[in-house]
Amino acid sequence: MISSISQKTTFFIKTFILLIFIVSLNSCGIYKKTDARKVPVNAQDRAKKNVAEGRSLSIGKLGKGSGTNYEFSTSNPMWRSSLEILDFLPLVTVDYSGGIIITDWYNDASSTDDSIKITIRFLSNEIQSNSIKIIVHKKVCGTSSSCLVKKIDSKIEEELRSSILRKAVLLEKENKNKKK
Repeated sequence: MISSISQKTTFFIKTFILLIFIVSLNSCGIYKKTDARKVPVNAQDRAKKNVAEGRSLSIGKLGKGSGTNYEFSTSNPMWRSSLEILDFLPLVTVDYSGGIIITDWYNDASSTDDSIKITIRFLSNEIQSNSIKIIVHKKVCGTSSSCLVKKIDSKIEEELRSSILRKAVLLEKENKNKKK
């Protein structure tokens, strides 16, 4: 009687583990449905498509190293120049992977009732004026400690953009000279 119950329990556990294993394999994407109209018929075209999508290894490039371009914050001139230009401001958020820099509220000693906050969004790694978006917010606090925050269009945005771009061009030239 006891061996019968233990055999049933062992069978149940083995069946359960097998079921979990099958479900986990299915969720890995091994059995992925594809649309035959979207898959090229020619084997070379399929291989090129897979390489372009990053799903395979090209044997021709095996000894030459990969063509992957890793952009780290230290090698991105736009990112580096932005941080160098904003180095006098306290920073709240600096997220390279998200492409955003946000400063803390800043005011100079001449006025204590208003302060600014600068947000820089990186739209591209290329050194172009449309590669970054700069937003300036101004906070004005009255005597009753109620503050009004609004986005402003000021010369600060254009001055920052031109400073960042000039510095990025210089950093890019410096980087190219180091590689020679």
